[in-house]
Amino acid sequence: MKTSDFYYDLPPELIAQTPLAQRDASRLLTLDRASGEIGHHFFRDLPQFLRHGDCLVLNDSRVLPARLLGRRDTGGAAEVLLLTDRGDRTWECLVRPGRRLRTGAKLIFGEGLLRGEVTGVLPDGNRLVRFDYEGIFLELLERLGQMPLPPYIKEELEDGERYQTVYAKNVGSAAAPTAGLHFTPELLERIRAMGVTLAWVTLHVGLGTFRPVKEEEITDHQMHAEYCSIPEETAEAIRRTRSGGGRVICVGTTSCRTLESFADDDGTVKAASGWTDIFLYPGCTFRVTDALVTNFHLPESTLLMLVSALAGRERIMEAYRQAIERRYRFFSFGDAMFIY
Repeated sequence: MKTSDFYYDLPPELIAQTPLAQRDASRLLTLDRASGEIGHHFFRDLPQFLRHGDCLVLNDSRVLPARLLGRRDTGGAAEVLLLTDRGDRTWECLVRPGRRLRTGAKLIFGEGLLRGEVTGVLPDGNRLVRFDYEGIFLELLERLGQMPLPPYIKEELEDGERYQTVYAKNVGSAAAPTAGLHFTPELLERIRAMGVTLAWVTLHVGLGTFRPVKEEEITDHQMHAEYCSIPEETAEAIRRTRSGGGRVICVGTTSCRTLESFADDDGTVKAASGWTDIFLYPGCTFRVTDALVTNFHLPESTLLMLVSALAGRERIMEAYRQAIERRYRFFSFGDAMFIY
């Protein structure tokens, strides 16, 4: 299957630049993957598509304010984007300007509250930066760091919490698990009161989620790896749901990829943690996921391929055609789909 099979033409003005004032006021396109029927609703209507005994699986990862703006000790601006904690106060980072930040370059952030030194250059051009500070690193990041918004968002975000889900807890993502941005505490309580189980996984989203597929054949694409975990309470909730005839409904492609990474062939889910580079595309079998809450994804992206694997490429492309025709808002701060 060709990467070009997943191309669609999106008017730039449909790329949502800012979140709505009310999280659950976003629109919701529903897609019945058995019949292909498409419906148009609001996200606050999601409970009418859920049933007693279902299990909603949500990713509780919290976005790290990982964009640091500072200067070189020799003068001149410097920007560092934290990617992976390598231990011993050292992070793998993207840096600007790359040509000037060679091994040995020293960096200053927050008038010296945080300092760094480039200790190595990796083959892909990323840098290893060792930081020097007093106190707790994450607390310093909360003071000095900025949210690393996706490259297609050009507007400044006034409230950084709007790029976090209301249930975000475990810090470590470079980008938000955006399907969860639509939930409010009140909506989650309504869902729980219906007899729907809420269960949690963690997948720390990497910047590779925005990396385009450049290969002509999708099977030649090498997926990026991300760390994820499934606690025992969640594994037990899923086992109980499946034995009771309920549906396992993943909120976001991250929750879906986490469950599918560690599920047995018969769909049994056990507590587990580790790195996953699972790539789900048409022809793959979903062992656990019965339904999916998701946003609208970039053309020719692995995420568009994942939802096409679940619902069928033709049905997804028709849903996207209708969404564009009806002026839905796309991508991270955009509207949502429910595939069931």
